[in-house]
Amino acid sequence: MILYPAIDIQGGKAVRLRQGDFERVTVFADDPAALALQWRYEGAEVLHIVDLDGARSGKLVNIDLVESIAATLDIPVEYGGGIRDRAALERVSDGPIQWVVLGTGAVTDGGLLDLAVERLGERLVVGLDCDRGFVATHGWQERSAMSAVHFARLLEERGATRALYTDVMRDGMLEGPNVEGLRGLAESTSLEIVMSGGVGTLDHLRAIKRVGAENVIGTIVGRALYEGKFTLAQAKAALA
Repeated sequence: MILYPAIDIQGGKAVRLRQGDFERVTVFADDPAALALQWRYEGAEVLHIVDLDGARSGKLVNIDLVESIAATLDIPVEYGGGIRDRAALERVSDGPIQWVVLGTGAVTDGGLLDLAVERLGERLVVGLDCDRGFVATHGWQERSAMSAVHFARLLEERGATRALYTDVMRDGMLEGPNVEGLRGLAESTSLEIVMSGGVGTLDHLRAIKRVGAENVIGTIVGRALYEGKFTLAQAKAALA
């Protein structure tokens, strides 16, 4: 299982939100590029980068910075935030970013989802951002009437192969991931799943590992790493 250190960018800085609330923000680094190099130096195998400004506005706000980071590193970068039209999709498809996360656009625009599957293939990751079991959109500011399991099955039908499952209410809270939600999702779909949200201890990582589903391939960790709850090396060992 792969550990994805997270870098969330807002206003050109690396930050973390609590429960996706843009008003509950903590700045952890003024230079996201330097932070990315630090995680690589400490042994990261992949980075997960989110353009929070993009997720909120629906535009590629920090894409130049993200592409610069991706081009500099010798490890793959997964990126999401603000990809809601064809032009944005083509921009990220043709650049140095390895995995592209399509969130709101995948829920609200079936044509964009189909184009993403066609253009990106296995590089596409669809965001399953869930608020109390239902898919959240628009930077987690809105909640749809579609359940995570139903959406996952629709994604399979459309040709997607990987999803990023985030429990919005647990994200940034350090109180534990939604393991039961993860297990239920993993049992209901053949999509590869990357888990995100709520990790605050090494035991939380071990709990994700114990789900034991072959299609749960990794987990994203942000605030716990930044606040020194454990090191990157310890986190990787817990998932090994």
